[in-house]
Amino acid sequence: MLLNRKGTKTYHLKNNTDGAVEQKRTDSVPRHLLGNNPQLQDEIAAMQSDQREYALSVFEKKFLLCSERGDVPAVRALLDKHKSNNRFNINCRDAVGRTALVVAIENENMELIELLLTNGIEPGDALLHAISEEYVEAVEVLLQHEEKIYTPGKPYSWEAVDNEMATFTKDITPLILAAHRDNYEIIKLLLDRGASLPMPHDVRCGCDECVIATKDDCLRHSRSRINAYRALTSPSLICLSSTDPIQTAFNLSSELARLSRAEHEFKSDYTELRLKCEQYASDLLDHTRTSYELEVMLNYDPNGPLFEKGERMKLERLKLAIICKQKSFVAHPNVQQLLASVWYEGSPGFRRKNLVGQLMDISKMATMFPIYSMAYMMAPNSSLGQTMKKPFTKFIVHSSAYCFFLLLLIMASQRVETLVMEWIGTDFFLEKVRSDQEHERGKPPGLVESAIVLFVLGFVWAEIKQLWDAGLHDYLLDMWNVVDFFTNMLYLTCIGLRVSSWIIVQRELSRGINPYAPREDWDPYDPMLISEGIFGAANIFSFLKMVHIFSVNPHLGPLQISLGRMVFDIIKFFFIYSLVLFAFGCGMNQLLWYYADTDKELCYSGPGGTMNSNYEQSCLIWRRFANLFETSQSLFWASFGLVELENFELTGIKSYTRFWSLLMFGSYSVINVVVLLNLLIAMMSSSYQIISERSDIEWKFARSKLWMSYFEDGSTVPPPFNIFPTSKSCKKSVSCAIKPSSSLKDKEEFERDARYRSVMKCLIRRYVTTQQRKAEETGVTEDDVNEVKQAVTSFRSELFEILRTNGMKGVVSASEVLSRKERLRERRLLKDFNIDLVETVVDAFMKEPEGKTKFSLIRRLTAGKREKAKKNWNAIVGAAKSKQNPIGKTSNNSGSLKDLREKVLQEQEIASSRGVQRFVLAARRVVRDDYKTKYDNTNSIALIEEEIPGTFSAGTTPRNSVQQELADEQAKRPSTSSSGRPEVSSGVTVINVESKSTKLTTSEQKDKPSPESTSGEKKGSKVQGLIASFDGSHLEDEPPKDSPRRHSAPPADGTDGQNLSRYLSERRNAKPFTEVDESVGWL
Repeated sequence: MLLNRKGTKTYHLKNNTDGAVEQKRTDSVPRHLLGNNPQLQDEIAAMQSDQREYALSVFEKKFLLCSERGDVPAVRALLDKHKSNNRFNINCRDAVGRTALVVAIENENMELIELLLTNGIEPGDALLHAISEEYVEAVEVLLQHEEKIYTPGKPYSWEAVDNEMATFTKDITPLILAAHRDNYEIIKLLLDRGASLPMPHDVRCGCDECVIATKDDCLRHSRSRINAYRALTSPSLICLSSTDPIQTAFNLSSELARLSRAEHEFKSDYTELRLKCEQYASDLLDHTRTSYELEVMLNYDPNGPLFEKGERMKLERLKLAIICKQKSFVAHPNVQQLLASVWYEGSPGFRRKNLVGQLMDISKMATMFPIYSMAYMMAPNSSLGQTMKKPFTKFIVHSSAYCFFLLLLIMASQRVETLVMEWIGTDFFLEKVRSDQEHERGKPPGLVESAIVLFVLGFVWAEIKQLWDAGLHDYLLDMWNVVDFFTNMLYLTCIGLRVSSWIIVQRELSRGINPYAPREDWDPYDPMLISEGIFGAANIFSFLKMVHIFSVNPHLGPLQISLGRMVFDIIKFFFIYSLVLFAFGCGMNQLLWYYADTDKELCYSGPGGTMNSNYEQSCLIWRRFANLFETSQSLFWASFGLVELENFELTGIKSYTRFWSLLMFGSYSVINVVVLLNLLIAMMSSSYQIISERSDIEWKFARSKLWMSYFEDGSTVPPPFNIFPTSKSCKKSVSCAIKPSSSLKDKEEFERDARYRSVMKCLIRRYVTTQQRKAEETGVTEDDVNEVKQAVTSFRSELFEILRTNGMKGVVSASEVLSRKERLRERRLLKDFNIDLVETVVDAFMKEPEGKTKFSLIRRLTAGKREKAKKNWNAIVGAAKSKQNPIGKTSNNSGSLKDLREKVLQEQEIASSRGVQRFVLAARRVVRDDYKTKYDNTNSIALIEEEIPGTFSAGTTPRNSVQQELADEQAKRPSTSSSGRPEVSSGVTVINVESKSTKLTTSEQKDKPSPESTSGEKKGSKVQGLIASFDGSHLEDEPPKDSPRRHSAPPADGTDGQNLSRYLSERRNAKPFTEVDESVGWL
């Protein structure tokens, strides 16, 4: 073993059974990067020892090549011949980590797979590879083989594979991988054998298993959860394992949506899986063929009664889809067709009428909404009462009632009662108008306001009933419910303030205080004034509610959806805008508050603190920057160009202060007006673009939510009629419901479930057969071509073997005709292609820069005049181009593919002139005068190498001394035979360089140096030892620069060239370690 002092290389020379020398090399981290930490050095050494590359023998390379070609006879012959050879490992791997079993699986060669399993190859993760390749036959064989070799209590074959060599992670099981590939046949095979896939733990789970897994490796824990959910969302797995695929898809979609919000790092992965579940549920709808199947599927309720055709549809499955936000499912054409038929159930022929006819029908029902409501209240079973229960009629009646409520709001805001009395013009009414104006504070509500109060009470009661029926969670899922709740709270607050104002007025009257005064003399925070402001805000929200009603229109509906999405962009923008506004408001108020107070004093400098008419300008501008609120308000209106620069002309302001205030105002205008407002426009445009791409689905989903709200029982009459009791409610409160018997209930539940399972079974069968048919109808793929090529190759190999066995001459080997892909894999295998970093680049990168000390920065800072910054870029670019090499350098080790095949078949060790030159250069360094005294007592070449920095680099020994040493060494070598080949023994060469002598020991030693050379020729002894120890194998990793077939020109004097030529000739004529075909040649 030769050790480099820098620790960058380690050579292992090992004597094999047939005498050849096998070489391994491992790269390690330079020692100067490890410091003096022995623990770190041990850990890195252990890690490198685990990652050491295994050098394939010739038999293993041939074994892998034959497996790649599908040559089953050759593989069988190799296994029979070398099965007992310890240099042959049936579990060897190629350059990309594939075993022969994996190669056979990829080529779908079942005969080879059975042969390898019969000869005891370790399966490893071959089962997972077979599942990944979707090779069902191999999966069945490997499952049976795994069942035979498995020992309870020990890991399975794919679990025992080393992490460094494994293709799949530890959390990947056969069922998970099959679900990832969505192969129905393999999943069914595994499920039939009893394989299971447990539900992964919650993302916030605090059990011991999750805590330990997160602590050990949080990334692996998160990725394992994603892999599990990716398997759970497999359509084939859902079809085979779920009794209710629709609900399973909905639940998984909701769970994945929650996980995407909890784990933002993997949001894209969870979103992709959620869309996959939505698409699966939507695909099942494509296979419904009759309305009956669709009705059974959408009306199925596990806890509800049996649905019979002709009954009122409750559409429980559709409600669940809306709650889980399954937009693709809800917007499916089949679902929309069923919803439309239920929606227009009470108006036959309405959709076939023209626009004028539809408007006339709507107007007739709208004007009759009080009649419909009262008819249902008094006689719910009458024809009008039954018509009132139809969804479309119910919608028109409720919308008409709400429009009448908005009309009342308009009348109240325009003071219609006062205008009517003034228009009549009688003395009584005019006196009434004057009295109302004088007693405006705390007056009781009029006729219009009383009607508004009734409507508000009806709205509140409707929201309470909806909250009670749906629950708080489902109630808050609809944002329009939140808007209604907020609007009702505003109206109730307004009513409460009006009542409190009336109470205050009555209390003042009882105390003899006149409460009536002109409006301008009221208190700024009088309850009457506050109620008017709240009432105006509530009116805005009430009118905006019409947008929700217009969502049923195909033209206004998509616009309403886009507006709703833009509201969220405005809210996000408002946070940044408010931050900038507040920041500049603080700065400008700090700068101008003093001058604003000065203007305020001047404004109110009149007698008794009244306004001074001489300072009108001060009265206009002092509020602009009086405090933080006023300053922020001024900046807000400045965004719309409503603040002039004259407002900065405050009394007593200095030029410097004015300059800084205008600079702040200009910066604010640039940031908020130019940048942020344009950013808002861009955000809204982006949101509209995203919504417009899915406008049809989004609008249909929103319209379906509105339609479904009118399909349910209850809330039949609109406000304010709902606050009055009906005959139906009275009868229901006094009557007792008759509960069905338990046996009848069980029978209905069984029939309900059986009917639903029957429909779902048909849908799943159609879905699976359609998917299988699509897979079969796929055009010719690369796998199909590879399968044909593999079959042809196997047949060719068998044919050649048969012909060769029967003594046919002129048979060309099957290995001579290869495809491009096969040649690529063969070249990588024969050239020991490894997936690793280039060592020379790593060494150059990790080499410590010289001259870097802790005082280098100080030296650079305290240095004198630096070089001029101007550079000669032409010279720099020219030098860089001269150093570039676009195609690199050809390595002598990368010969032709034919030579590599001969090397594999004949197993010969090629000697190179580069190795001889390197040992000659090493000899020069050994005999240098600087090391003469130092190495007088050394006893090993390895110790010499430790002391010499670098790996046998060129020395500075004079040319004449080396020539003399080479001449002496050649004179001592035995004469060659008639054939020109000296007898060279095989084995491990052990060199001991002692202080006074050199001993060359081999397994068969024929020539020994004379004893006289031990005393006077010390340097020559070392050279002899070095040259005698050379066989070229341990330097194979660094190929010579010049191939033996491409000799460089000899030296000028020719001495060294003659010596090297003589040595190479002897080595070329020497007997190799294995038998060599004479027709191939030595090189």
